[in-house]
Amino acid sequence: QVQLVESGGGLVQAGGSLRLSCAASGSISIRINTMGWYRQAPEKQRELVAVFTSGGTTNYADSVKGRFTIFRDNAKNMMYLQMDMLKPEDTAVYYCNVVRRSYSGSLEYYWGKGTLVTVSS
Repeated sequence: QVQLVESGGGLVQAGGSLRLSCAASGSISIRINTMGWYRQAPEKQRELVAVFTSGGTTNYADSVKGRFTIFRDNAKNMMYLQMDMLKPEDTAVYYCNVVRRSYSGSLEYYWGKGTLVTVSS
């Protein structure tokens, strides 16, 4: 039903910026529980980076507060992660995630395939 495709990753110097994009099929405004960005560094567990909660507020990992901003454009079915003041420890594969609630009440989980961000010292 829902397909997510990330883009915008690449190589950047520490202190630089990148903007990640997530393109979603259909409308991302219908029955959305949460939507956000996760990342997974080599040999590390996948972790939450930033998310829109079910109440429409935003939560950020402490490690990215003040540097990353999550936003979306529902008309274009797009979600973005603006990353500023990047650090080498931000190096990871970044994943777009959407959790949608079905009419029966169950939750549906959708993931993109990821985009690699590499931050050099």
